[in-house]
Amino acid sequence: MTDSPEQEYDPGDVAVIGMSLRAPGARTKEQFWDVLVHGRETVSFLAKEDIHVDETLIHNPSYVRACGVLDTYDRFDPSVFGISDRMAAAMTPENRLYLESAWESLEDGGYDPDRLTAEIGMYGANNPQTAALYSSPPDRASVGPEAIEASLAWSPDSMTSNALYYMGLTGEAVTVAAVCAGFHYAVHLACQSLLLGQSDMAIAGGAMVRLPHPRGHLWEENRILSRDGHCRPFDANGTGSALSSGVVTLLLKPLGRAVADRDHVYAVVRGSAVNNNGVSAMAYGLAQPERLSACIAAAMEVGGVSPDTVSMYEANGLGLPVTDELEVHAATMAFGKQTATASIGGVKGNVGHGGVVSGGFGAVKAALALYHRTLPATINLTEVNQDLDFPSTPFVPQIEGAAWEPEAGIRRAGITSLGGGGYNAHLVLEEPPAPAGRAPEEAGRPRLATLSAMDDDALARQRTRLREWLEAHPELRLDDVCFTLNLGRKVMGRRWAAVVRSREELVAALSDDARGPVASTAAAPRTDPGSFSRTDHGIVPSGQDAPALADLAAAWVTGQQVDFDALHRERAGRRVPLPTYPFQPRRFWRTDW
Repeated sequence: MTDSPEQEYDPGDVAVIGMSLRAPGARTKEQFWDVLVHGRETVSFLAKEDIHVDETLIHNPSYVRACGVLDTYDRFDPSVFGISDRMAAAMTPENRLYLESAWESLEDGGYDPDRLTAEIGMYGANNPQTAALYSSPPDRASVGPEAIEASLAWSPDSMTSNALYYMGLTGEAVTVAAVCAGFHYAVHLACQSLLLGQSDMAIAGGAMVRLPHPRGHLWEENRILSRDGHCRPFDANGTGSALSSGVVTLLLKPLGRAVADRDHVYAVVRGSAVNNNGVSAMAYGLAQPERLSACIAAAMEVGGVSPDTVSMYEANGLGLPVTDELEVHAATMAFGKQTATASIGGVKGNVGHGGVVSGGFGAVKAALALYHRTLPATINLTEVNQDLDFPSTPFVPQIEGAAWEPEAGIRRAGITSLGGGGYNAHLVLEEPPAPAGRAPEEAGRPRLATLSAMDDDALARQRTRLREWLEAHPELRLDDVCFTLNLGRKVMGRRWAAVVRSREELVAALSDDARGPVASTAAAPRTDPGSFSRTDHGIVPSGQDAPALADLAAAWVTGQQVDFDALHRERAGRRVPLPTYPFQPRRFWRTDW
């Protein structure tokens, strides 16, 4: 690598450097990947007493008691963001979920919002209907200023601006309305902002909470909702999908800048495109093959990607034969006449139809497949629909999980999302570039590791989660872990620090019975603030040996501000994924204003 690695990458490439996901059966992206690689279905089949709808509806013979339940849909931790309980209750569930997810994406990328001076674009899609179902909007004229304040929490439009405000960031804020293609549209607009230089980094995603929750659906012949609650993509017996909820956000940055900044890269957005069927629609709400094909082809053309190098196609995949046939036909036109060159799959078989966030489920599946070089199976596919005529298309159904070994020599994935009303969207993702080589970590060198939280309970859970993460990821270097902890986490009131010389020492220090060079807010030795050198950003160590770092640790845990940039200036640490903040959510729900 050169001193300016950004020169080595296409200026149109955008890196995915952080991700957050909550889906039915998965509270994290790691749990979601476990669901995928083990071929599990997380749609729940509910007892009548668990469904929050009208009694007469439940007893309708066409009512299907299936739902992708999001178990944290009504819970939130307002203390992290300085939000009052009154405002937390006024905020719609989608506003709350998006805010926590955006925070997690930023932390997953290794960035502390308090240290950022950059312009951060915030793009997100939600379901406007959720706000109306959660609680009737306030009457500003008769209720007065309090209703105006509460309406900022209630309004679907303010979801992204709320996230900027409560995370302490500045930048663009765009809340997208593109029905079920909303996630893709948010990513598309975020990438445009980054490439135009309007934003330095961007958070893009979507949040969906179907209300009442949990709920089932009424089955209707040839509609998109499943007769038995199971989604069977590309299956001859498919009857549609089940409803589900979730939230997904991605942290994005131009690839060249991400490499220069030593960011962790999950995947690269090579191209994106959107369009609408308009008057050309075969039937309002159905895919129009020529328009969808044009959208898919445009995303590949924008990224300079040849179709024969795209070896994974993550379909919209509703599991309804007529819609699957339209999509496969459109994708075949976009890819050309080559056969058996791309795996095709659909995540709705696992988690159901997440509405505006459904494209996010597919995008995270593809990004993690690229990252792990593994193609997960498409579940509930037992009898391939022969009308799809896969042998004459570029696609092979991914019936079993497999290692991803592309003939083209590079891993690329296309992800399609469709929205009612004719919305088409497509993303092309590529595997991350190989990181630059570097010298082995210097063994035995003392390093400072820090953690902080709102209270002692959260701090204890942080220690446990970090210890378990380090035990599960032996490939992580200690210098990278300390670099990420010290520079990539917001500093809070309750603090813990350790000076350690190895991963093993750090794991031991994090355990409950730890002994040795550990300092905590509750039991730290007192230090003389005047004994430290200072910069405008805080105190700096007098040296890099263990006693100097121990003094710095003691000062930091008792409330002193430390210039961690100065501490790491001479060390080439990289940002790595580590556990994000352990929110302590409580139930917030409002039925009236």
